[in-house]
Amino acid sequence: MAVKRGDIVRAVREKLENSLEAQASDTRFPSYLFESKGEIVDIKGDYALVKFGKVPTPNIWLRLDQLEEFK
Repeated sequence: MAVKRGDIVRAVREKLENSLEAQASDTRFPSYLFESKGEIVDIKGDYALVKFGKVPTPNIWLRLDQLEEFK
């Protein structure tokens, strides 16, 4: 997926839950990651910094392959 700053995305549950990152931390991901709109605010290499605005949460770094366009 080719993304740029300002794109609206959401996390792909199957790719995030089975990832190396999930195995290294708490695997109980909040539902807003998969159900609400997130905006890409920065991109570094294979990772994007995503801001979810519906609830007051910190921004989160996710791999680009763990994201999809929010439709």
